[in-house]
Amino acid sequence: MGTLAVGGFVPFTTVDFPGRHAAVVFCRGCPWRCGYCHNAHLQGPDSDLDSGPDWTAVLALLEKRRGLLEGVVFSGGEPLLQPALPEAVARVRGLGYAVGLHTGGSDPEAFRRVLPDLAWVGFDVKAPWERYDALTGAPGSGKAARRSLEHLLAEGIPFQVRTTVDPTFLQEPDLQRMRAALTELGIRDWTLQPARPIPARP
Repeated sequence: MGTLAVGGFVPFTTVDFPGRHAAVVFCRGCPWRCGYCHNAHLQGPDSDLDSGPDWTAVLALLEKRRGLLEGVVFSGGEPLLQPALPEAVARVRGLGYAVGLHTGGSDPEAFRRVLPDLAWVGFDVKAPWERYDALTGAPGSGKAARRSLEHLLAEGIPFQVRTTVDPTFLQEPDLQRMRAALTELGIRDWTLQPARPIPARP
């Protein structure tokens, strides 16, 4: 399956995995190109970052932090893009950690396969389903995201659905349609967060 392409590692967080002290592994690569993306430097699998930590080194750090941390979150980028994700999740669970995932659900089948090993998911719903392609630049992305969300609801694990609101793209009628679509799926708890300004690159 290869090795996980790591773009960054945060050894301690209290905000990325609700209810748990955790570490965050940032995965490289994303098939979508949302204009407000705050981690655009992770979009390419061989991005122009300074070399991130090697996955073996990350595992060694997690081994040392057993008993100090409760969970590990895979974020990105889009972790589902990486064939090595299921094996990486299994390795982390084998160390005794609960595993969380931040995802937009770009690959429903990859998501379905990894879901049984997850303790929590932060799921990004980006736009009304019919407007996804215009935001992501990827045909069929709305259909993929909805299917992934249906897999998540069927699994029955804890999750958070959130939307980054870019006012240059999402207007109040869009948010109303999104609320109606999520309510139809049985989702009542929906978090809105403002798009953060993208930092200038040197």
